Amino acid sequence: MKDALASALAPRLSRRKNQLAKHIQQLPPTGSRPLTVSGRVAGWITQTATRHADGLPGIHIEDEAVHVTAFPQQRMSLPRVFERLALALRDAGCLRGWRDELLDVYGEGKRLSVIERAAVRPLGLLTKAVHLNAWSPDGGLWVARRSLTKSTDPGMWDTLVGGLAGAGENLDASLLRESNEEAGLEPTDIGSRTPLRTILRMHRRLPEGYQVEDVLVSDVVLAETVAPRNLDGEVSEIRLVPLDDLWSMVEAGEFTREAELVILEGLERRMQEGRIS
Repeated sequence: MKDALASALAPRLSRRKNQLAKHIQQLPPTGSRPLTVSGRVAGWITQTATRHADGLPGIHIEDEAVHVTAFPQQRMSLPRVFERLALALRDAGCLRGWRDELLDVYGEGKRLSVIERAAVRPLGLLTKAVHLNAWSPDGGLWVARRSLTKSTDPGMWDTLVGGLAGAGENLDASLLRESNEEAGLEPTDIGSRTPLRTILRMHRRLPEGYQVEDVLVSDVVLAETVAPRNLDGEVSEIRLVPLDDLWSMVEAGEFTREAELVILEGLERRMQEGRIS
């Protein structure tokens, strides 16, 4: 990064983080109600999802909350109740696509069940996203442009690696899997990465519901001989960006909200460690 930009980076980082905060820490959508699962507070169900959940087995709706439990009268386990609920929301047009991927359902810090990934936002359920800030030896950052076919934020720039942990999946295993799928990285390529750390819990209103997400990140300096390449088709371009260009992209709003959050936190840490001067 040019000296002039480096000297001004700290206050600009602070301003940008303050601007970002209003987009990633928001109250639940109007009309949402708390969602409990087996008696534990687990999410925020939208008004539309509540309407389409009414009458389903294992769903009990009250004025102040919506409750999900197993339904032994029909021998329906909690995962089966969530499966029926997700299908009902899909048939009602409440979901953005269908992923055929299961995510864990958490309530008050406890893993309670699993549910189709596409259904988590209308229910405001907690998800866990792992990211990798992949730096070059000279201080640039590898970034990836999302495919135009992505259902969310198509064509926007993202961290090199970022994705949700699957049902029953260890977070480090999630990071290794995503690193391979999205950037063709092997475990040896990122063996020097820092431990995953939680930046914050994001609360963001979306058209389909409410995003409640723990954002975790690890940093690594990739060797000059490592050239990331996408393997899963969800990325249209990978680029190594010098820090002055990276900051210009941030200020132009070219990154997803989550990616910008991760990048700002990474830049801040590198300044504190004396890697940017």
